[in-house]
Amino acid sequence: MTLDLASLGWDASYTMPNHDHRPGRVVRVDRGVCTVLSADGTVRASLAGAILSAAAKDPVNLPCAGDWVALRVWPDDRITIEAVLPRRTAIVRRTSGKDSVGQVLAANLDAAAVVEPMHPSPDAGRIERLLALTWESGAQPLVVLTKCDLAADPAAVVAGLAHVAPGVEVLAVSAQRGDGLAALRPFVAAGRTLALLGPSGAGKSSLVNALAGTVVMGTQAIRRADGKGRHTTTYRALIPIPGGGAVLDTPGMRAVGLLDAEEGLGRAFADVADLAAACRFADCRHDDEPGCAVRAALESGDLPPRRLESWRKLQRENAFEKRRREARLRP
Repeated sequence: MTLDLASLGWDASYTMPNHDHRPGRVVRVDRGVCTVLSADGTVRASLAGAILSAAAKDPVNLPCAGDWVALRVWPDDRITIEAVLPRRTAIVRRTSGKDSVGQVLAANLDAAAVVEPMHPSPDAGRIERLLALTWESGAQPLVVLTKCDLAADPAAVVAGLAHVAPGVEVLAVSAQRGDGLAALRPFVAAGRTLALLGPSGAGKSSLVNALAGTVVMGTQAIRRADGKGRHTTTYRALIPIPGGGAVLDTPGMRAVGLLDAEEGLGRAFADVADLAAACRFADCRHDDEPGCAVRAALESGDLPPRRLESWRKLQRENAFEKRRREARLRP
């Protein structure tokens, strides 16, 4: 079986490091062995020594779902990944360990959707955190509110989150009824890749199945007690969509730490950043300084207090992790 790699985003801007290498895109990684889509179909490939050496210095050098890689076929039919091609975009989070290191969740995405269930209610703080991560990746962010069939007034929920996602499209969808899927399909058109980020039970796997038109990811029924689903995905996987394009599903994430995401925070909180830039003093702390545009917006009701506190919390976290990372990398 042959596969048109252009349907997955391959183009002439990518080049192979060696003439005897061939391109492939990583679908899944299992303990150092990668499932890769190549022009000849699906193959299993191990990691070459050069990649292992680079990964020992920084784990972000390991291949992940969505990566374009250079494959080498050996005389004994072994296949190795000789290089990870430069990433156009990458979602990188901080690992939970004591060392401030990054983990690449997904690579070479055109868009990344923060997936949050409407029922029982969206978590604004989680949306803000994931949007900062997405903005930092370089991919186009959007918010997908799932299970809109369980909400009494989906339009009101979308409107209520307008201040949480400035400049970002917010879509209400139902994988069960098909609501909102037409607006989402352009993000997985031929040659484009959409990543889904969100908590367990948000309906990401159901969304993948709806976009693919068949069951490709396992799901479990919603629990009656709390309205949440049990997410069965425990790995990141790239799923080609019939007609071209791909969706990258990720497992539910309990914690998503920021790692040097200053630009992403600035864009996720563009409303707060614009207000801060209008303060009289450049070093304004937005407490009781005169001419503080942020305090004025709070008093007028234009800026919700929760929004400011979320911005401050993430700014402190990012600054702390940036210092830790710089200290670790210092000679």
